[in-house]
Amino acid sequence: MIAYSGGDLHSDVLETWTLGRSIEWGYAKHPPLMGWAARAWTAVFPLTNWSFQLLPLVNATLGLWMVDLITRRFSSGDKRLFVLLLLMLLPVYQLHAQRFNANAVLLPTWPLATYCFLRSFEMRQPGWAVAAGLTGALAMLGKYYSVFLIISFLVAAIAHPQRRAYFASRMPWVSCATGFAALVPHVYWLATTGAKPFSYAVERHTGKALLPSLIEATLFILGLAMLLAVPAAICAFVAGERLKTFRQDFKAMDGGLLLLFTIAVGSVGFPAITAAAFRTDMPPLWGVQGLFLFVIPMVCGLADPIPRIYSVKLAASVIGIGLLAAFVAAPIHAVYRNDHPLHEGRNFYQQASDELTGLWHARSDTPIPAVGGDDGLAFALSFYSSDHPVRDERIVHPHAEMLPAGVTFESGWAALCYSDDVDCVGSLDRVAARSPRFVRSDFVLQSMLLGSPAPSSASRFRRPAQPRQGDHPTGAAESRRRRGFQRDAPHPPAFGIATPAG
Repeated sequence: MIAYSGGDLHSDVLETWTLGRSIEWGYAKHPPLMGWAARAWTAVFPLTNWSFQLLPLVNATLGLWMVDLITRRFSSGDKRLFVLLLLMLLPVYQLHAQRFNANAVLLPTWPLATYCFLRSFEMRQPGWAVAAGLTGALAMLGKYYSVFLIISFLVAAIAHPQRRAYFASRMPWVSCATGFAALVPHVYWLATTGAKPFSYAVERHTGKALLPSLIEATLFILGLAMLLAVPAAICAFVAGERLKTFRQDFKAMDGGLLLLFTIAVGSVGFPAITAAAFRTDMPPLWGVQGLFLFVIPMVCGLADPIPRIYSVKLAASVIGIGLLAAFVAAPIHAVYRNDHPLHEGRNFYQQASDELTGLWHARSDTPIPAVGGDDGLAFALSFYSSDHPVRDERIVHPHAEMLPAGVTFESGWAALCYSDDVDCVGSLDRVAARSPRFVRSDFVLQSMLLGSPAPSSASRFRRPAQPRQGDHPTGAAESRRRRGFQRDAPHPPAFGIATPAG
């Protein structure tokens, strides 16, 4: 909250809330779980920055609690605490977790699915088998990347010494049937809507050449290995002389920990193989929710108890880093970003939304019904405007004008584009030209921190005192402007656009 006190929510978070406004079995780019969670959250909490800054950290806390459910299966006392502290020492449950999106929603769902699978494998009871199937399906509804976790479950079960007892029972088949049944509505949605998330994924993340894909796979493994280097080094220090018997201790590892370690290896190996084989993107960020799969065996596999002094020192380090981040790094970041606005335009989301909403209501008593344009600006207007218009990609979109020529929105609409976004502005111009009357507004905004304007001219935005139809401000700030159109018509407007450019 301190670090981003001069900015607004990230566009990913705004998109998540926008999707959750309608409860669907899937959305254009992602499975539905993140939208459902945002919708449930706003049934209790208000639409404010602090509310959606609280949501992702509650989500991360829930993830840590799920991890602890697994850890307590193998250890107690200081080892349980050590696992949580090592994970909190990583950026996964803080920096990565601060944006609630399709990646962050996996922080609790992966350990929950893993916990239920472990119980099902160990106890071979129908209740746990059903739970494993349902939680596996829940992880898939969070992000399709979770298929690597499901495959790792299967491979780990096959590789485990107790595989015969597990596969001779009905439990794996109960889990599979339950999981497939839970996914049937989503699969039906995919079949009847053209499988849009898959089309989006193929368009955005495939098509690499062989060498870049091999580099991508290598960097994926190295990136996760670098993150694990810190907890591995701490565990090695705590183990001390016991490292000499590492091989023997590994062979004597608890069967559940061995199963967990095999899942961990699969959760890293299968994405890397997929990246190389299918020539896809595979950034390490996609795999960080599975780091707990390595940390638990690291700690719980230590033969000796962890002395209390190490837990105290690690706790002090985690708390100290948190305090330094909050009261030293965060204020510096806030001041810097006030003078050097975030590249995605977050410093101006709410200002732009308020400006556009005011322009609209100067000419109409009805709320803005729908909004399009640049994704981040459109999501921002939908969230921050008091009208909360529905974001409709068919109106104006930076990459494709999706509104058929014969289609109009009788109650009016608005769109926001950055002035230097040629595709968005071009689409906006073409759609506006089909309306007999419209108003174009150009305005500039200024980055503010706690009511204080930014000192740098690079972050200042000027707005004409009285924007008129067709006005185009000129000058050095032109590249930072947002263009706007709004229909000047009787109430309610028959057709409308309004935009800034920044």
